[in-house]
Amino acid sequence: MIRVLLIARYRDATMWRKVTWLAQERDLQVRLLLPRYWQDPLLTVNQANVTLPFDHGSLAMVGRPDDPHRALYRTVAFGLLRYRPDIIHAEEEPDSLAALQIVAARALFAPRARLILHTWQNVDRPKRWYVRATQRLTTGAAAAIFCANRAAAELLHAAGYQGPTPVVPAIGVDTTTFTPCAPAPPAKPFVIGFVGRLVPEKGVDLLLRAVARLCEDQAGQIPVRLLIIGDGPERTHLQELATSLGISDRTEFLPAIPPREVAKVLCQFSTLVLPSRTTAVWQEQLGRVLLEAMATGIPVVGSDSGAIPEVIGDAGLIFPEDDVEQLAACLHSLARDAALRSRLSALGLQRAQNQYSQQVLAVRTAAIYRQVIT
Repeated sequence: MIRVLLIARYRDATMWRKVTWLAQERDLQVRLLLPRYWQDPLLTVNQANVTLPFDHGSLAMVGRPDDPHRALYRTVAFGLLRYRPDIIHAEEEPDSLAALQIVAARALFAPRARLILHTWQNVDRPKRWYVRATQRLTTGAAAAIFCANRAAAELLHAAGYQGPTPVVPAIGVDTTTFTPCAPAPPAKPFVIGFVGRLVPEKGVDLLLRAVARLCEDQAGQIPVRLLIIGDGPERTHLQELATSLGISDRTEFLPAIPPREVAKVLCQFSTLVLPSRTTAVWQEQLGRVLLEAMATGIPVVGSDSGAIPEVIGDAGLIFPEDDVEQLAACLHSLARDAALRSRLSALGLQRAQNQYSQQVLAVRTAAIYRQVIT
């Protein structure tokens, strides 16, 4: 029996569902440690007494739990002496304080345990000397590092890491929550949807301009609506932009909602768009909302920022970053071609279930556990 201590900042069922599947592996004994309290712009959760269908515990944190780099766990030993794991799987960035804290705890209390970390980072951001030193220490202790995308694995290799770097995202799509939508009525308007943070790098301004162009091209032939779900500093600016483009009557802004509500709202969409744009320090690392839409059978459109093409594959439409005309062309094709929507819906559903479901990721994760323990 392989004893695994999984430390992860999960905050709802769609995130920890993977552990449900991991716990069903006959040769694994899994304990999850998650933040006791979680607060971000979307959710405030007290997980001190949460009931989960597997062994688990919670830890208070120092700093914001949604800060992946500077927050710490309010513990020294992580229960290592009591649990005596064979594997410590910390879904923490190698250059984070939490990863450094876990490496120190392992050295003191479970030096024989194999350590696995995780990284989302696919941009070689400038780092101060102490951040680089932290990453050298943590990667030097890691038997493997899970990567959310191929670029993250390439960055680790370029930095000198020689261990396994399997491309297995920490979080996929919970196909228990995100299930195929019922067929849309024939007379349904073409509803373009966005779900996410309202910040410049998400490119929602580009989507507004593309929808305005689509409405001009369609000349009223197909009723078009735009539904934007999320909050952030760009909200007021985007509302003003919709008004200046003359599409405020077609555009609805809704606040951020929990994952279960997202699953219901997605079924109102004819397509979901993720028009992210790369910055000097960030590019799209996965685009989980793409997987959620694909799992519900909603056709997806994404820019070529970061991992978006890797996630979508041939199951959606890709356009060049910041290219309003090409995005409008993608939307025009989908609006006019029901057969294209149907084909992409089927391909996306298959891709989400077969490659990115929490169950599939659990199987791949368990295989890595067995590999590092031999």
